[in-house]
Amino acid sequence: MNVLWRSNPTLAYRDWQTREAAGADKRPFSARSIVQHQAMFEHFRQHLVARGTTVVAFGADDIEAFWRTADARTYTQTTRVRYVKLLDRLCRHLVFAGVRKDNPAASLLKSVRWPDDEPEPQYLDKGLDRRLQAHLQPPAEGLADLRSRAIVALFLATGVTAAEARAARVVDLHPDAQPPYFRVPAHGPRGARTVHLAGFAVSLLSDWLARRQTLPIDGDLLFSLLPDGRPITDMSFGRIVAATLTAVGATNVEMSPRTLRNTFCRRQLLAGRTHDDVSQMLGLTSNRTCVRIAATIDKG
Repeated sequence: MNVLWRSNPTLAYRDWQTREAAGADKRPFSARSIVQHQAMFEHFRQHLVARGTTVVAFGADDIEAFWRTADARTYTQTTRVRYVKLLDRLCRHLVFAGVRKDNPAASLLKSVRWPDDEPEPQYLDKGLDRRLQAHLQPPAEGLADLRSRAIVALFLATGVTAAEARAARVVDLHPDAQPPYFRVPAHGPRGARTVHLAGFAVSLLSDWLARRQTLPIDGDLLFSLLPDGRPITDMSFGRIVAATLTAVGATNVEMSPRTLRNTFCRRQLLAGRTHDDVSQMLGLTSNRTCVRIAATIDKG
């Protein structure tokens, strides 16, 4: 295994995560957490490759350089904490296994902490919302661009979460219905719900659905990695959203699907819909999110 950390760190990390890694409570990570951790590790590993170093040799300066990358600059405090904990856990394991001699992430644990208060909700104001809607309209430049535009359009037009978009199936999207709608199956404590598609997204999502059904992709996920059909990770969703927001000049907000979900919520409230109605559209059992978003309208 020690040799594998040097020759194939991706495989070594996956094997360790699956067989041995555990959280602070000593309990194994959930399958979803394992997938997220592997994506985070791979993103950091690729950063190390670009800097000419490896997981067995990187130092504190490499971590500091990681925070300055385009992706990492958009991370919330919570995401930064998760990365520090992941790197600390990794380095402690490698030191114990005799692969590393030090843990450059240990000192960072003293300087990062989970947010004490809920952060101000991030959203696009009406001007940026309209600009993004308009940006999604021109013909896409190839398959990848069409998929990226469709992903952003789904977030912006329905307010679904990243997890809901990741699990969406082809049969859930109905852009040709009257009115067009997206069906979100029940999951966890959230019941099934139907969200009508905002008009700006209908043609784009219809184009993607038609193109998706002609592709030789395994499985029936609405959005997946091409061509093997694996689910898209939260990190990939984040990169797609960040690239699109950057293209329309929205660089002063958290570049994540959550910002688009909040924008959808705010748009419904501005249109005069009640907190109860909007919470139902978002799949929420309380009005807490709507109250927080409505406060941004009152403040404005």
